[in-house]
Amino acid sequence: MNYVQPIRDQHLVRDIGSYIKNNCERNYVMYLCGIYTGLRISDILKLRIADVKDKTYINIREKKTGKQKVVEINPILKKELKFYLEDKTDSEQYLIQSREGYNQPLSRSMAYKILREAGERFGLEGIGTHTLRKTFGYHFYKQTKDVVTLQAIFNHSHPSVTLRYIGINQETANIAIRKFKIY
Repeated sequence: MNYVQPIRDQHLVRDIGSYIKNNCERNYVMYLCGIYTGLRISDILKLRIADVKDKTYINIREKKTGKQKVVEINPILKKELKFYLEDKTDSEQYLIQSREGYNQPLSRSMAYKILREAGERFGLEGIGTHTLRKTFGYHFYKQTKDVVTLQAIFNHSHPSVTLRYIGINQETANIAIRKFKIY
């Protein structure tokens, strides 16, 4: 299994979002759901229109842990969801729907391909489905420095697990190595 990275540059997060939006609105909504909720891709892909339309919170049972999770919908995401769902009336449809079959969610492998292609377009390596969740975590931590809240959001057992997950430990090590001099 490859270790994926967050998108650390905020301008790059925005540029990738614009690129994805210009190619496909559905993929853009998937991208925004990831970077604004911190949910795993498996939980994003199982969302239905009824789970988000005219809602303030996303209330789901996590696929991986089986635990109930409530996530407030960020105002930026809420605005984009309202626009995206404007003409959608069937509340049982999947939010991120596959083009194959009737009312099937996008597959995890297709989500991966979409994100990898966008990453390659911008010269990024180590991009995968967890990149969205890690990007949320990285920027949340950088803005708040609140690892305890982020740990709770991610349901991690210890702050060190959270910092390692979002790449802060690796980034700190990389900076230290760059500055290191023996003579």
